[in-house]
Amino acid sequence: MPGYIRLVLLTLTSTPTPQTPDATALSYLLHKHPDRVQSFDLAIGTATVLYPEASAEKTTVAVIVDVDPIELVQSRYRRGKSGDNFSLGEYVNDRPYAASSILSVALSKLFRTALTGTCKSHPELVGAELALTVSIPVVPCGGDAELPRRLFEPLGWDVTAIPVQLDPHLPTWGNSDFVSLTLTGEHTVQSALRHLYVLLPVLDDVKHYWVGPDEADKLIRVAGEWLASHPDSALIMSRYLARRRDLVESVVDRLIPEQAEAQIEAPRPDPPLARLRVDAVLATLQRLHVRTIVDIGCGEGKLLEALMPHAQFDKLVGVDVSARELTRAQRRLKFTEMSDVQRERVSLMQSSATYRDARLKGFDAAVLMEVVEHVDTARLPALVRSVFVDAEPQYVLLTTPNADYNVLYPALAAGEFRHPDHRFEFSRTQFDDWATETARVHGYCVEFEFIGAIDPVLGGPTQMAIFTKEARTS
Repeated sequence: MPGYIRLVLLTLTSTPTPQTPDATALSYLLHKHPDRVQSFDLAIGTATVLYPEASAEKTTVAVIVDVDPIELVQSRYRRGKSGDNFSLGEYVNDRPYAASSILSVALSKLFRTALTGTCKSHPELVGAELALTVSIPVVPCGGDAELPRRLFEPLGWDVTAIPVQLDPHLPTWGNSDFVSLTLTGEHTVQSALRHLYVLLPVLDDVKHYWVGPDEADKLIRVAGEWLASHPDSALIMSRYLARRRDLVESVVDRLIPEQAEAQIEAPRPDPPLARLRVDAVLATLQRLHVRTIVDIGCGEGKLLEALMPHAQFDKLVGVDVSARELTRAQRRLKFTEMSDVQRERVSLMQSSATYRDARLKGFDAAVLMEVVEHVDTARLPALVRSVFVDAEPQYVLLTTPNADYNVLYPALAAGEFRHPDHRFEFSRTQFDDWATETARVHGYCVEFEFIGAIDPVLGGPTQMAIFTKEARTS
């Protein structure tokens, strides 16, 4: 067709394994018959799938993407994006020739059912690992030939990434920003497609469509099983979400604290550590017989949700600096369904743990659950002043990671923090010293507990300090 350039962007080949001796299993899982050539419309062109070969010994599926450069440019303007500074570059570029976010969208269009892990005709094949080879002749990676290995090898792929020369006839010109990529390994078809769907746009670092909150939801849905433990998870999230910090933070908040900690703990607790922390704080508040509680740094309201069913707590207030987190907390706590009486008992407000706020005063207990490690060390004195001097509750419950325990987490490199936003992590000695001195200076006594599976040498994964205001003497 005039104006189109046809190129095979990807092939996926299956060969027999003891678990799946017939390589044509690939065609059943992809829901595409080997005898047919099928095409599907994309927003900026057409995607076609066909089988160059299909036998019990070897089955190969090929994906072709026809990109309409005019439609690609017009789609940018429909989204309100300005064009390339070089106007001709909007029409003459690598999009029709290289595996990019366009190919990722094509895979989701062609193999939507396979991506969901559904195969009604052969359900026994869904969980079967096939011997797979993925070949992508031209992959943009910004000239970093090691990046494909960093991204795919932790997921169990053998990676061959050969730099593509600018001109084979003129080797002195050097290499281009592209590699010829081959991946081999035994994976389920669903896992293989999900790896490609997420990581191809990450390699390219350019998305041809608007990135919004739904992309964050999609990333968790498609990559949630492996993203948290991937050594380059921060890079993947940043690039996949077009460096939208708010979206990256939303993924980190949902994925890392709950799933990543549960995945990296050794031994893995059941329930996850995030749940154990909430249970431990709840049990302590019940033991202390407090009636009014302010949760400072409440996030999306998980602790408040656990406290609400207990009638002994007369007043519950959640505080967070992030308006986005407070909105999420409203949804979690079902604020729109609350009665007027419930709204009198449970409320949310925007504030910071490091600033004086008279509204934080007068509570029986203040909780800071996994908060202090997100504060710059230079701001810790301000947090202490705000909580222990200005608010001055009878009790302060404070939990934070135990850095000593991190060596038991295989997914963490030496010196690496558990969460990308942590500014520091206390060792047991550091936490004991800091909490003891804070208590001494401000008229509190303090006791310590561990939360989670306790190692006899290193302690527990979370450490909790329980501060109690000492009675004033006349």
